Amino acid sequence: MKCLMVAMATLLVAGTAVAQQQPSRSPAAPSTATTTQDHNRSVATATNANDSATPAKGSNSFTEAQAKSRIAERGYTNVAELKKDNDGVWHGSAQHNGQPVQVWLDYKGNVGEAH
Repeated sequence: MKCLMVAMATLLVAGTAVAQQQPSRSPAAPSTATTTQDHNRSVATATNANDSATPAKGSNSFTEAQAKSRIAERGYTNVAELKKDNDGVWHGSAQHNGQPVQVWLDYKGNVGEAH
């Protein structure tokens, strides 16, 4: 009887030790995702080129400050008078290559000039 109790105690301790062991994991592979601040695929990444000839209509979550900053990232200076229209497009004035222009920013982050 004493041997049986010792055997059960040994199995209990051994079983607990096995249950606590974690499989070794290799370190996570580095992410191949881009490191841009935009994680929303519908938001275009910043370049110095205009993305579209016409703005896309849609619910725009850019604040006025974000819109101004994004337009400036595209090479426009003196961005001012930004107003969001009923289609969710920011419109304003700016300068490009020293010339006054009317600019827009759509909900995707596309920037263009109104002609």
